Amino acid sequence: MRPEDKERLEACTREIAEILYRNAETKDAEQLKTLEGIEIAVREQMLENVSPNVGNFFIEKSTGTKAGKERQIKSCIGKLRIKSHQAKRLQVKARSRLSPQLEKCCLLVSASESYARTAVNVEELTGIHISHSSQQRLVQKQEFPEITMTESVEEISLDGGKVRLRTEKGKKSEWKDYKTVNAQGTVSAYFLNNQGLVEWLQKQPLAQIFSCLGDGHDGIWNLFKAIAPSEQRFEILDWYHLKEHLYNVGGSLRRLTKVEDMLWQGSVDEAIALFEGCKFKRAINFLDYLRNHRHHIPEYGYLQEQGITIGSGSVESTIKQIGRRVKISGAQWNRHNVAQVLKHRCAYLNGYFYPPKYIYSVPN
Repeated sequence: MRPEDKERLEACTREIAEILYRNAETKDAEQLKTLEGIEIAVREQMLENVSPNVGNFFIEKSTGTKAGKERQIKSCIGKLRIKSHQAKRLQVKARSRLSPQLEKCCLLVSASESYARTAVNVEELTGIHISHSSQQRLVQKQEFPEITMTESVEEISLDGGKVRLRTEKGKKSEWKDYKTVNAQGTVSAYFLNNQGLVEWLQKQPLAQIFSCLGDGHDGIWNLFKAIAPSEQRFEILDWYHLKEHLYNVGGSLRRLTKVEDMLWQGSVDEAIALFEGCKFKRAINFLDYLRNHRHHIPEYGYLQEQGITIGSGSVESTIKQIGRRVKISGAQWNRHNVAQVLKHRCAYLNGYFYPPKYIYSVPN
């Protein structure tokens, strides 16, 4: 800024501040007795009397036009008047009543909070009130772009979570499954749409051979089969799930420790042999589990030495992080809204509302 401009700005700012102070004092003199009160008062005065005028001036100068139908939008700098030609040049959505930056603020907060709490928090943070119903509509009409990863994907974990659906008054709550994938830190979730999950992964640059990590649920392995041919998949049963199933058998700790060592080395047949002849149900169930997943049980010790992940903790962590939104106390979801809520939460977890890390494409 030129020195003469800075000097003139300081003089004008002083004059504006005097006017705003008189107005704030008339409105609530008590508010001006604390720094917090002054912060709130200054923000209110700026949003109401100053920044909208500055914003409107910037819009007019930047676009070079005043043509078109006028509409009012809420923004982080107050209520702005914008013409249709100006909105088009500034990439403001048609019929939107919120500015892009204010929309981003709302979506950033509502990705982790209930819509009612979001309305309160956004107003506290920005001074702009957006109702809880508007917050919900904003999420539901938003187009969250699909992520296209740029680096070769060498590891994929799959798991399932649960979401509670809204039911008629007096009826028991209904819980439904959704599937979540973590592909080297990039997450995505699908509600009653396994095919959508498969198609999204098939669009990614999968490595010539990639690791597939999952627990013992057959549905997870069926999804892996649909993603790529067997020669491209290296399937690994989560070591920690395997170990949990082993110690649930109970009985001799010495035998359990010996079986654990065998499984760590990938010696499934030897582990099965140590339980042969056992008649109690938990041992029989564990033997069935081993036989069913013998092709998913590698030499875990060797894989760990090579730096290859042997547990699906990343996707389990993702499930918990998604659950922090969809399982907020008392939350019940309209069945038709769940998929969009999952997209919203995943966009947040992938850093969509922060500086770009990926290449995004909005589906037609």
